[in-house]
Amino acid sequence: MARRKSRTLTELELEIMQVVWGHDEVTVDDLDQEFQKAGKPLAPPSIRTMLSILQDKGYVKRRRMGRGYVYRAVVPADQAEKKILKDIVERVFDGSTSNLLAALVSQGMVGKDDLAQARRLIRKHEGKRSK
Repeated sequence: MARRKSRTLTELELEIMQVVWGHDEVTVDDLDQEFQKAGKPLAPPSIRTMLSILQDKGYVKRRRMGRGYVYRAVVPADQAEKKILKDIVERVFDGSTSNLLAALVSQGMVGKDDLAQARRLIRKHEGKRSK
């Protein structure tokens, strides 16, 4: 049975996109070097395959440069984050962001500094809504 296509970025696609988002344009060689430096070697044919998948998903575009291609992000990182979070909330927490927040707190994944930051964000957001 064929594996179902991911609705969002897979772990490897996200790792590649994080490199792409950090540059205006990247080549397969650029990505190869980044993954080598990170101690996560990935064969150039695998990188090309992943870039092709990312292009099909609409996350990158490519243009010809010499004998190869250069790639650039067309989906900004914050938009991809939002899509991933929305998918998690829908699939894991029945569409409830409060259930997600409760899980983060009950699992001890939220510390005092995180709570303080969350309070600041809430106050800021509420201030925008009351205007």
